Amino acid sequence: MQERFAQPGPRSLTWWGYLALTYALAAVAGTIASQFNVPLPWMLGPFFVFAVLSIAGARFTLMPMGRELGQVAIGMAVGLHFTSAVLLATFALLPAMALATGYVMIYTLIAAFLFGSLARVDNTTAFFATAAGGVADMAIVAQKHGGVASSVAIVHAMRVSMVVAVVPFMVFFFGEHGIKSSLVENTTGNIAVIVFVLCLGYLAALLLKPTPLPNPWLVGPVIMGIVIGTSGLITVGIPSIVIVVAQVLLGSWLGCQFRRDLLSALPRVTAAAIVVAIFTISCAGIGSFGLSALTNLPVTTSFLALAPAAVTEMVITAQVMNLDAEIVTAFHVMRIAVVSSTILLVFKFYLKFRGISHGS
Repeated sequence: MQERFAQPGPRSLTWWGYLALTYALAAVAGTIASQFNVPLPWMLGPFFVFAVLSIAGARFTLMPMGRELGQVAIGMAVGLHFTSAVLLATFALLPAMALATGYVMIYTLIAAFLFGSLARVDNTTAFFATAAGGVADMAIVAQKHGGVASSVAIVHAMRVSMVVAVVPFMVFFFGEHGIKSSLVENTTGNIAVIVFVLCLGYLAALLLKPTPLPNPWLVGPVIMGIVIGTSGLITVGIPSIVIVVAQVLLGSWLGCQFRRDLLSALPRVTAAAIVVAIFTISCAGIGSFGLSALTNLPVTTSFLALAPAAVTEMVITAQVMNLDAEIVTAFHVMRIAVVSSTILLVFKFYLKFRGISHGS
């Protein structure tokens, strides 16, 4: 995203000043949201404020790698919660994860037909705009096959944003909170150990970047956290202040992704994207009751596991509400991995169903 204050560079006093102003505003937004008991206030507060201001035309200076570092902290926090018992329970849910992934792929495929009709875009754009994969990956693949990358990006941004804006409130008001994990109480006061563990999570993310595994900035630290947590070599937890900072970084980044020029240039696409987002969230909500009945997981956990994309944000929601963040992570990782590896095969099926042999 092009930022208003891209020049002067990061080493200049002006750049640092604008950076400080950005996160001062984010801190104020988070504080106000927390005073009003908004779910995930430190993420949703900055998200709403920066989204509104960005749509109004404002641009902000963001911390380089801020989103990635926020994901590292969340991933480590989740990974450290894994125990041998949790791992066994997660593996036992693999058949349910496969069914859930199939369900998500089906309702996003239906969403492609809905979006194509409403937005009046070509089949390639409609398919990749609603596929349950990462926004950057789907936009790139769509462009390679003749789709409109900007439309794909808008739809994914609207879907993720609406999921982030709506789902935590639904879980907060209609669901039940879990019991706070005892691991939080065992958090060591040794800052050096905490920094060391976070650095290991960052290293794990870097090592996974060249691999096909999805979302390395979240998955890598999760895996590293599992290794540390189950080995028993280090007893450590991620302090709540680090989770708060991660939420601020993620919420600020997500809110700044809105660009008035793109939204105003493609009003039909934007409107259709909102309808599709509502449709997919509704499908996830309906499916959560079936998944809960099948697995005995809480409906709230099942809902977060089936929510369309926004994996990091859904994991944060589960983490903050003391739900099964480990289970939510596992469901989303499997979904992204399957979608990423089968997307072109499903695309061919989609085109064949539409009666065409190539993207139109």
